[in-house]
Amino acid sequence: MEYNNSEFLIETLVPKNELIISRTDLKGNITYANETFAYISGYKIEELIGKPHNIVRHPDMPKRVFKQIWKKLKRNQRWEGVIKNLRKDSGYYWVFATISGVYKNEKLIEYKSIRTPITYNDKLKYQKLYDEYRNRDKDNIRKVVYT
Repeated sequence: MEYNNSEFLIETLVPKNELIISRTDLKGNITYANETFAYISGYKIEELIGKPHNIVRHPDMPKRVFKQIWKKLKRNQRWEGVIKNLRKDSGYYWVFATISGVYKNEKLIEYKSIRTPITYNDKLKYQKLYDEYRNRDKDNIRKVVYT
């Protein structure tokens, strides 16, 4: 996949006092998105509802992170970690995510995700870590070319 537009390099900062909240069905399709999620991701709420949550998956994210997320969720455990997301305009934003099950009468019915901003130093740390994972796993290796 190629990203040749300038927006791919532009970061949107998540406001410190805001929470990005979404819910998905058990297959990962968005059933709820708050205004902050819509604003930060560059989508309208109506564009998000019914779409797979991976609509905001950035190609810098290693597949192994999502395997860990699903492994924990399938065990009815909460996952917490750092995610780099892709905006509609191809820009990006970083978040700390907490993802867990939503239960009704002790039955799993949905997943919820609450996301908050992270520090600049954490962004650097995780970008390097995720680059290392992708290179090690031969997964979406980034190549920057100027001709």
